[in-house]
Amino acid sequence: MAFRKTTDSSTPPRADLPRSDGSEPGAAALGTGLKQRHVTMLAISGVIGAGLFLGAGAGILAAGPGILVSYCLAGLLMVLVMRMLAEMAVDQPSSGSFSVYAEKAFGRWAGFTIGWLYWSGLVVVVAAEATGAGAIAHSWLPGVPQWVFVLASMAALTVVNLFDVGRFGEFEFWFGAVKVTAVVAFLVLGTLAVFGLLPDTHAVGLTNLTGHGGFFPNGVSGVMSGLLAVVFAFGGVELVTIAAAESANPAEALRRTTRTVVARLLLFYIGSVALMVLLLPWNSASATTSPFVAVLDRIGIPAAAQLMNVVVLTSLLSALNSNLYGASRMGFSLAQRGEAPRGLLHVSAAGVPRRAVIASVAFGFIAVILNIFAPDRVLPFLLNTLGAMVLVIWMAIALSQLRLRHIANRTPGRTPAVRMWGHPWLGWTAVAGMAGVLALMSTDDDARSQLISTATLTALIVLAAVIRSKLTKSESQA
Repeated sequence: MAFRKTTDSSTPPRADLPRSDGSEPGAAALGTGLKQRHVTMLAISGVIGAGLFLGAGAGILAAGPGILVSYCLAGLLMVLVMRMLAEMAVDQPSSGSFSVYAEKAFGRWAGFTIGWLYWSGLVVVVAAEATGAGAIAHSWLPGVPQWVFVLASMAALTVVNLFDVGRFGEFEFWFGAVKVTAVVAFLVLGTLAVFGLLPDTHAVGLTNLTGHGGFFPNGVSGVMSGLLAVVFAFGGVELVTIAAAESANPAEALRRTTRTVVARLLLFYIGSVALMVLLLPWNSASATTSPFVAVLDRIGIPAAAQLMNVVVLTSLLSALNSNLYGASRMGFSLAQRGEAPRGLLHVSAAGVPRRAVIASVAFGFIAVILNIFAPDRVLPFLLNTLGAMVLVIWMAIALSQLRLRHIANRTPGRTPAVRMWGHPWLGWTAVAGMAGVLALMSTDDDARSQLISTATLTALIVLAAVIRSKLTKSESQA
């Protein structure tokens, strides 16, 4: 059967029963101390980072006010993918999430590939976020080498991830609340400024939307270029399905949280960018200067640049924290299914996979060494290696749902608790949309190198999966 109930994660599974998530019988269980608000904040924290606070400027320069269309298209893809993921995750919560579902849909090679690809992407993101945070701190204290700040960030948040999951969730909730509060404050102040309700402001109307070359100053190609700049900003929202597995009632947490997270992220991203293009001429935006700072300067917020640096620093560290959590849980899930070293299965008395945490943070400490020798080149290099991983993961989620629903539909009396809308047509629409973005990347010089890096890494992991499968088969026959 394609959809099966997983063992209650609050108690260890019986050693004599097979596990529905594909893990080995008798494997240790993770903790269940996350509350729904923790799960929600973890998902939001994994998405809201420098991509919103600093990266929006590049998209606005590419598309002008038409960047709103780019964000809507990217947001639509996210909504469809998250609905498909929710259908599978509510029925079978698992710390391996979409890696487990890919394995059920297409075999062990698929679960191995998606799991390791996601883990690889997250550990690189963790290193990149630590490097970005170190660069900001170094700008405040130039006498202290950048690598010192990177090392301090990695060490501190590694300790946080070794806490029991309840304390970790509480820490991340309040840590992530800083940037959420900043975005909400920006939305409120920006809206008041649009209508001229703040001191020394006047209603702006639609001048900046229709002037300066119109709503689409760079045409459809500009909107497509903007889409390339923003689609990856929504990557990380899938973390909600990993975190929910460590809550007391995973299915209910997922059912409620997936809706609220998606709605909030759409409001935060699209709302913030709408205020930017309403309040500022699009051609005044800079790819290197945050439009947030420009808007805050325009409405008279003192020390806007330094204030935003504090918010960005907090955002980077919060995203680092939540992504390290996601990487450690994916590593643990891979080990449960026999796809990673068994040493990662070690769980502390508090239910924390500490060895998986250490393994996941290791690359971040390698980034400390890279920052010693080439601090100005580390971040661009790390970001380039991420490439199109988000789209590959999302594509795997969509295809897994289509396959598993097809199998479930042939099982009498089996109906998922949460169902994808317009199945299968909207599912295939999402697949086509993501394939279109990948094709679009191949036409852009900068994006093409990222696409190649992702394709190369994916091919290497698939090759490893095939070789491993053949070796395992030979050993079993012997």
